[in-house]
Amino acid sequence: MKEKFYISTAIAYTSAKPHIGNTYEIVLTDAIARYKRLKGYDVYFQTGTDEHGLKIEQKAAEAGVSCHQYVDAIANEIKSIWDVMNTSYDSFVRTTDPLHIEKVQKIFKKLYDKGDIYKGEYKGLYCTPCESFWTKTQLIDEKCPDCGREVYETSEEAYFFRMSNYASWLEDYINKNPHFIQPESRKNEMINNFIKPGLEDLCVSRSSFKWGIPVSFDENHIVYVWIDALTNYITFLGYNPDGVSDQNFYKYWPCDVHVIGKDILRFHTIYWPIILKALDLELPKKIFGHPWMLFGNDKMSKSKGNIVYADDLVNEFGVDSIRFYMLHEMPFSSDGTFTRELLIDSINSNLANVLGNLVNRTIGMVNKYFNGIVENKSVTEEIDVALINFVLSIRDVVDEKMENLRVADSLDAIFDIFRRCNKYIDETMPWVLAKDENCLDRLSTVLYNLVESIRFGAVLLQPYMPDTSEKIFDQLNTNIKDFNSLDKFGYYESGTKLNDSYVLFQRID
Repeated sequence: MKEKFYISTAIAYTSAKPHIGNTYEIVLTDAIARYKRLKGYDVYFQTGTDEHGLKIEQKAAEAGVSCHQYVDAIANEIKSIWDVMNTSYDSFVRTTDPLHIEKVQKIFKKLYDKGDIYKGEYKGLYCTPCESFWTKTQLIDEKCPDCGREVYETSEEAYFFRMSNYASWLEDYINKNPHFIQPESRKNEMINNFIKPGLEDLCVSRSSFKWGIPVSFDENHIVYVWIDALTNYITFLGYNPDGVSDQNFYKYWPCDVHVIGKDILRFHTIYWPIILKALDLELPKKIFGHPWMLFGNDKMSKSKGNIVYADDLVNEFGVDSIRFYMLHEMPFSSDGTFTRELLIDSINSNLANVLGNLVNRTIGMVNKYFNGIVENKSVTEEIDVALINFVLSIRDVVDEKMENLRVADSLDAIFDIFRRCNKYIDETMPWVLAKDENCLDRLSTVLYNLVESIRFGAVLLQPYMPDTSEKIFDQLNTNIKDFNSLDKFGYYESGTKLNDSYVLFQRID
């Protein structure tokens, strides 16, 4: 039996087409999911769309279409971009799915029957884009502290969840499980800014708009986003609030990692654990609040005119170039930056110069000196042992980085293989060996070591740049690409004839 691994993104809100900053999350999650599959895990990777709320009701009215028509169009656009980015999700879910709607209604009723949900009246300041209520003291310059937009006063009858009953339990849980929230700085932020000051009961229904899941026992109310959207992680697995759940739920829950933007960390590390506790369910093992991808120094927004879309970049630069930039240039805990200049510099320096040049040079030399045939003549020197030991060491480095969700660092470690190979070429000088008839076996050994090292790198590169890895395997004429082939150096079959070479990445002026 394979060990299970359940990973999810947050579900994307269907108010507008996602920009490159939104798209980063799905690519990051995909790399982690692919890496776990490469290691032999039974992976379930869920993503999808959040399709209810006042903002969508307003957008649909502006567009002159029904809410269903509006979310159908945006959901299809989001799924299309996820596909353009070559992401390997197992399930793309939508909160307008009738099965989800039925489960949400049952969950709401179960929490109400337990006494965790009660009816009251809400008076407060509301931000429509964020779907969040705020107190006056939480505002920044009298605007929403999350997005900086205007808030408005509202008062309406609502159902509330008794968050306050669970505050001490949650603080204790987070402190006893130091890896539950990643990075650690985000954990301290949640405890000090939200839990310690005292959790207010959470508004979990609305009656001032209609686009949402109706509360089954009160036709004047719809279930608000926190119970509707957050429960997608269990409803689509087959969780049954009233009895026996589907086999997939017992197989994959609890989730191993929720990958989410840092701006929605509060909902996933405070509201979501408390909802699960109230349902007597296990909590997810880890919640990773990733940083933002900024445009220069600014957050991307339509009002600033600095939005860039991933599909446009893929059309211009290719999918793996964009995947590489997203995965390599984004830090673990601080915001990253996107500009065209930085993208082009990354493609030239890392993909064209380091990786593409290495593969091209190596295959070119094998073709030139040995008619494309790679043979290990085992004429080994100390410098070869140093290369081989270095290449063998990278698997464990990558594994440790990925276990700690340091995806950028893991990708950089893989490129250390390619950088080391380029140095090895300069050290061994194959063009000099080729001039001496007595050194041809030594030359053959050097080129074998390069080809096998490139194969090592390509095996590890599969989760990050799957198309590029396949192109490398194709040129090397090998199907030896599984994780277990990294336990020793020399699996590449001596005597293999290389396939035709082609340029992996062109330099961009």
